[in-house]
Amino acid sequence: MASIIGVRFQSRGNVFYCDAGDMQLQAGDMVVVDTDHGPNLAKITIPKVQPRDKGKKPLLPLIRRAQPEDLEEARQDREKDAVDKCSELINQLGLKMKLLSAHYDFSSDHLTIFFSAKERIDFRNLVRKLSHSLKIRVELRQIGPRDEAKLLGGIGKCGYPLCCQSFLTGFTPVSIKMAKQQALALSPMKISGICGRLLCCLSYENKQYATIKEKMPQEGKEISTPFGRGQVISTNLLKELVTVKLLDSDKVKEIPLDEIHHE
Repeated sequence: MASIIGVRFQSRGNVFYCDAGDMQLQAGDMVVVDTDHGPNLAKITIPKVQPRDKGKKPLLPLIRRAQPEDLEEARQDREKDAVDKCSELINQLGLKMKLLSAHYDFSSDHLTIFFSAKERIDFRNLVRKLSHSLKIRVELRQIGPRDEAKLLGGIGKCGYPLCCQSFLTGFTPVSIKMAKQQALALSPMKISGICGRLLCCLSYENKQYATIKEKMPQEGKEISTPFGRGQVISTNLLKELVTVKLLDSDKVKEIPLDEIHHE
């Protein structure tokens, strides 16, 4: 005698019946069912159905218990469908917003749509239409340029994946003062990331630069060196070298920081 179960393909959808054979299944388990449109993921809502309860509805073939890869693939398919529908509604409503991605929570009962925009957007009508279309609770979340880069990913100026997508768990304040501290060219093209904001990595070694800079003599100052008195022309913070013009001979020397004395 067939072991019949009831499943739903959508959280509020109709119940369909499957022959579970000798599989031991419980309510809430996810299974892969063969449908007219190919294999599809479903949740068991009735673990044991009496033949009389299903009426004349045909039994759908049960392929297997869902595996992690099945769940991930199904989630990605649903999120893609949500993005497509949301994009369609954005165009219909004429909203000036950039749709970035959609994300279902673990239970698939809540959908979050991420977007960016140059100004505040009244998206209440969009939420209503999208919730009605997808039959699910929808939240729209506007994010800034840094979060957009973290969400979409990419390759930084260094040739490696973006720090915000690889290992950063949060954003720290970054200022133009940090670039000046490190004697970097202040061209926006050179010190800005793909998000258009200052590079996050400017903050990584800023404390070390500040510490070294405190030890360095100022340009134009006279100092004592192993070669006699001299005037500081420039400094190299990374190498901790001081370029000095000797007062007696007008020769220029590059001297390690720990070999000079300055008052």
